[in-house]
Amino acid sequence: MPQTLDVIQAAVTSYQEGRKTIDEVILESVVEARNACEINGNQSQECAVAWDIVEELQAERSHRKQATKIQTSLDHYCYLHPEAAECRVYDV
Repeated sequence: MPQTLDVIQAAVTSYQEGRKTIDEVILESVVEARNACEINGNQSQECAVAWDIVEELQAERSHRKQATKIQTSLDHYCYLHPEAAECRVYDV
Protein backbone atom coordinates (compact mmCIF):
# COMPACT_ATOMS: atom_id res chain seq x y z
CA MET A 1 0.00 0.00 0.00
CA PRO A 2 2.71 2.57 0.72
CA GLN A 3 3.84 2.14 -2.86
CA THR A 4 0.37 2.97 -4.21
CA LEU A 5 0.01 6.01 -1.97
CA ASP A 6 3.52 7.15 -2.83
CA VAL A 7 2.72 7.04 -6.55
CA ILE A 8 -0.54 8.93 -6.05
CA GLN A 9 1.17 11.50 -3.82
CA ALA A 10 3.89 12.02 -6.43
CA ALA A 11 1.21 12.63 -9.06
CA VAL A 12 -0.60 15.14 -6.83
CA THR A 13 2.68 16.92 -6.08
CA SER A 14 3.47 17.20 -9.79
CA TYR A 15 0.01 18.73 -10.32
CA GLN A 16 0.60 21.25 -7.52
CA GLU A 17 3.92 22.20 -9.08
CA GLY A 18 2.24 22.69 -12.47
CA ARG A 19 3.94 19.80 -14.25
CA LYS A 20 0.71 17.83 -14.81
CA THR A 21 -2.96 18.62 -15.27
CA ILE A 22 -5.63 17.44 -12.86
CA ASP A 23 -6.91 15.06 -15.55
CA GLU A 24 -3.50 13.41 -15.86
CA VAL A 25 -3.30 13.00 -12.09
CA ILE A 26 -6.78 11.47 -11.99
CA LEU A 27 -5.88 8.98 -14.72
CA GLU A 28 -2.71 7.95 -12.89
CA SER A 29 -4.63 7.60 -9.64
CA VAL A 30 -7.27 5.41 -11.29
CA VAL A 31 -4.55 3.09 -12.60
CA GLU A 32 -2.98 2.90 -9.14
CA ALA A 33 -6.37 2.27 -7.51
CA ARG A 34 -7.05 -0.59 -9.91
CA ASN A 35 -3.60 -2.04 -9.18
CA ALA A 36 -4.18 -1.78 -5.42
CA CYS A 37 -7.52 -3.58 -5.74
CA GLU A 38 -6.04 -6.27 -7.96
CA ILE A 39 -3.13 -6.94 -5.61
CA ASN A 40 -4.91 -6.58 -2.26
CA GLY A 41 -8.49 -7.50 -3.16
CA ASN A 42 -11.58 -5.40 -3.75
CA GLN A 43 -12.57 -5.44 -0.08
CA SER A 44 -9.18 -4.33 1.23
CA GLN A 45 -8.53 -1.07 3.01
CA GLU A 46 -5.83 -0.21 0.48
CA CYS A 47 -8.33 -0.49 -2.35
CA ALA A 48 -10.87 1.70 -0.55
CA VAL A 49 -8.31 4.39 0.28
CA ALA A 50 -7.04 4.52 -3.29
CA TRP A 51 -10.57 4.97 -4.66
CA ASP A 52 -11.33 7.60 -2.02
CA ILE A 53 -8.36 9.57 -3.29
CA VAL A 54 -9.65 9.28 -6.86
CA GLU A 55 -13.05 10.60 -5.74
CA GLU A 56 -11.42 13.53 -3.94
CA LEU A 57 -9.42 14.43 -7.03
CA GLN A 58 -12.54 14.30 -9.19
CA ALA A 59 -14.35 16.53 -6.72
CA GLU A 60 -11.45 18.99 -6.85
CA ARG A 61 -11.66 19.07 -10.65
CA SER A 62 -15.40 19.75 -10.44
CA HIS A 63 -14.92 22.56 -7.91
CA ARG A 64 -12.26 24.20 -10.07
CA LYS A 65 -14.53 24.10 -13.11
CA GLN A 66 -17.27 25.82 -11.12
CA ALA A 67 -14.85 28.46 -9.88
CA THR A 68 -13.67 29.30 -13.39
CA LYS A 69 -17.16 29.40 -14.88
CA ILE A 70 -17.39 32.39 -17.23
CA GLN A 71 -20.08 34.84 -16.23
CA THR A 72 -22.18 36.84 -18.64
CA SER A 73 -22.64 40.56 -18.22
CA LEU A 74 -26.16 39.86 -16.90
CA ASP A 75 -24.75 37.48 -14.26
CA HIS A 76 -22.32 40.16 -13.17
CA TYR A 77 -25.04 42.81 -13.09
CA CYS A 78 -27.35 40.57 -11.05
CA TYR A 79 -24.54 39.81 -8.63
CA LEU A 80 -24.13 43.54 -8.03
CA HIS A 81 -27.88 44.34 -8.11
CA PRO A 82 -29.88 41.28 -6.96
CA GLU A 83 -33.00 43.37 -6.39
CA ALA A 84 -33.23 44.49 -10.05
CA ALA A 85 -36.27 43.38 -12.04
CA GLU A 86 -34.06 41.75 -14.67
CA CYS A 87 -32.60 39.47 -12.03
CA ARG A 88 -35.82 38.04 -10.64
CA VAL A 89 -36.38 34.32 -11.00
CA TYR A 90 -39.91 32.98 -11.18
CA ASP A 91 -41.13 29.43 -10.64
CA VAL A 92 -43.54 28.29 -13.30
